[in-house]
Amino acid sequence: MWIAAIPLVVLVVILTLVIKSFGADAILGGSQIALLLASSVAAALAMGVCGRSWQELESAIVENIHTSASAIIILLFIGAIAGTWMVSGVVPAFICYGLELIHPKVFLGVACLICAAVSIVTGSSWTTIATIGVALMGIGKAEGFSEGWIAGAIISGAYFGDKISALSDTTVLASSSAQVSLFEHIRYMLITTVPSFIIALCVFFGVSITTASEAPEQIAYISDALRSTFRITPGLFVVPLLTGLLIMRKLPAIITLFVAVVTACIAIVIFQSDLLHTIGGGGEFSAFKGLMTICASDTAVSTGNASLDELVATSGMSGMLNTIWLIICAMCFGGVMTGSGMLESITNLFLRYVHRTTSIVASTLATGLFCNLTTADQYISIIVTGQTFGELYRKRGLEGRLLSRSVEDSATVTSVLIPWNSCGMTQSTVLGVATITYLPYCLFNIISPLMSLLVAAVGYKIYRKCQPAD
Repeated sequence: MWIAAIPLVVLVVILTLVIKSFGADAILGGSQIALLLASSVAAALAMGVCGRSWQELESAIVENIHTSASAIIILLFIGAIAGTWMVSGVVPAFICYGLELIHPKVFLGVACLICAAVSIVTGSSWTTIATIGVALMGIGKAEGFSEGWIAGAIISGAYFGDKISALSDTTVLASSSAQVSLFEHIRYMLITTVPSFIIALCVFFGVSITTASEAPEQIAYISDALRSTFRITPGLFVVPLLTGLLIMRKLPAIITLFVAVVTACIAIVIFQSDLLHTIGGGGEFSAFKGLMTICASDTAVSTGNASLDELVATSGMSGMLNTIWLIICAMCFGGVMTGSGMLESITNLFLRYVHRTTSIVASTLATGLFCNLTTADQYISIIVTGQTFGELYRKRGLEGRLLSRSVEDSATVTSVLIPWNSCGMTQSTVLGVATITYLPYCLFNIISPLMSLLVAAVGYKIYRKCQPAD
């Protein structure tokens, strides 16, 4: 166990130095090198002390990266969506109509509710944040809210919906890993999830009411600037509506996002042709060049307002490359820790102190968080935590649904709070807000594991298998 702790200490020390040295630019290379250095330390210990072969470690690394391959492709498409939905006018249209319809005094609460509803229907927090979330970021900034509060409300709503949606891959994975039927798992989760969400929602509404917002004149100015730059029309909403329909039909995420990019490109040609030719630099192939640029690389649009120019600027797929680089390095570290058996030895530490139901749940929650820190992937965390505690729950006569709920209350919701986790990296990049900045405001994600522990301590609806469950 102490040998296994060495790579973690190395990682924490180097990451601390990197963050202090580079600040918000840590993702541009420093964090990646820190992960690779920690991986090399773990590999040296695994081969020199634990007797593992390089082939074993390499196989674990490859398997780890393989699990993140689809997420990497999704990230590239999300980058393309960020560019095409902005330049097509879809996001500006959301901002303009949102400024007219959503009153600043209820904005954070309404943003949280909107993201929750969309995420329940789609079953994807990533898709919700990359589409509706980006638009709400623009509205919130225009209304004078800090980016930490806005991102916290968006992420809280999106992860609540993702957690209780029958379409969510993490919900299905958590229930199946604990051998619990999907809807039984969801119903049992409501005991901790709904109170956590209500508390978070009350805080968001309270902050909205008490926080000063921009003057109506400033909001009108932003709306007018967007309308003078983009052609804003209700017809633009065909793009998100079609995307929503494809998601509801349960098409694979990659196919759905690809169609979302293509339809947005069509919208650019139809509604923003002048802007498209400007981005393409003029000439015979300016439209083609403009579309390629919008999807792939940096795109700047001049609105006459510096802060607004920053809001509508996009980076396309290239803006995701640092995140993808970080994910690959994180998967290397997680692969070595898993393949060497170090992760297993550390998680076994939690099992030594498990005696009562409360300590079992607490250990499950701690393991889920710990796996998110060390493997940098929520799917691996869900699987490892479920497998680690499955037999213990059975021996103690505890229901599988208690295990599946505890896994979701830790591994699923805390992944977005960790800067080097795939979820934390993705949402930080998509929203343009550092993970450390939005972390204190992701109230639902913070409250959920605490609520799970409180319910376990009280013993509410926690049964032994020999007792009838209502």
